[in-house]
Amino acid sequence: MNSLATLSVRNLQTSLLQKKGLLSLVRGIDFEVMPGETLALVGESGSGKSLTALSIMRLLARNAQWQCQGEVLFKDNQGLEHNLLTLPEKTMRTLRGHRIAMIFQEPMTCLNPVITIGQQISESVILHLGLDQSSANASALRALEQVEIPAAQQRFHEYPHQLSGGMRQRVMIAMAMICKPQLLIADEPTTALDVTIQAQILNLMARLQKDTGMSMLFITHNLGVVAHHAQRVAVMYAGQIVEQGSVADVFAHTQHPYTKGLLACLPGRARQLSRQTGQRVALLDIPGQAPSMAITPTGCSFAPRCHSCFEKCLQSLPEWRGLPAHTSLCHLEAHS
Repeated sequence: MNSLATLSVRNLQTSLLQKKGLLSLVRGIDFEVMPGETLALVGESGSGKSLTALSIMRLLARNAQWQCQGEVLFKDNQGLEHNLLTLPEKTMRTLRGHRIAMIFQEPMTCLNPVITIGQQISESVILHLGLDQSSANASALRALEQVEIPAAQQRFHEYPHQLSGGMRQRVMIAMAMICKPQLLIADEPTTALDVTIQAQILNLMARLQKDTGMSMLFITHNLGVVAHHAQRVAVMYAGQIVEQGSVADVFAHTQHPYTKGLLACLPGRARQLSRQTGQRVALLDIPGQAPSMAITPTGCSFAPRCHSCFEKCLQSLPEWRGLPAHTSLCHLEAHS
């Protein structure tokens, strides 16, 4: 792990305590986010991406019994390192929303329907920066203007249900950015938006990141977004990271069969192959379904869906292979 990293996640394990025992949902993942960098965490639904983000932020639902192990090390702008999993809750609250912010997947469920937009944004600067109400309101209005909400003065006094999906997402970004965080966790921030609004939101986030120099953990299932907005990528499957490296390396020299399957599902990849071969290439899919997280695999968790599976894949857990800058969790290299 790099000592300069803003965020270092080491052997993070998140489990849910049930009557039958512990259900392991995030299974020992490691990654880091460098200053000013965007790391994309990619995978299909149910792979553990959002749960990883909620574990880092310590926002797991309180109506269930969760256990988090490992280390989540955050380095603040004074150079002090904090293990977020062991911090007292009071200290964690001073970091959450200030030094570390999060944009949630569905803004309509995260915004309070009975409080105006302006009040919800100004609350953060009152809490973390100690501003009075008048200064906080002015800061909140500037934040709405910064995220390019039209008629910001009017929207300041409106309620979430009066805004469109794209504007609600901009409000979430304003709330996350108003305290100038060092690290922003964006959990599929454009999933519910149409393509045109998606592009606007992504360009806005890229501009804000460039202006502030913050680091970003960008969670998505859209590899097209990854190609244009991230420097490095970590591919997640069944609670594990199975491949990670620079976006250029992972896309050009894909190592893990699951990542190859994700890329083969892209319409753009099928069109590219069609042009290269002069023949129509069908859009491929990954056969089967993701495994139940209640079952602990004896071998590779992707083996039942893998075209390259051989006997060792079913019998033993894979180890990391490749160069430090681009690694994959796969037996395939040893077999070939």
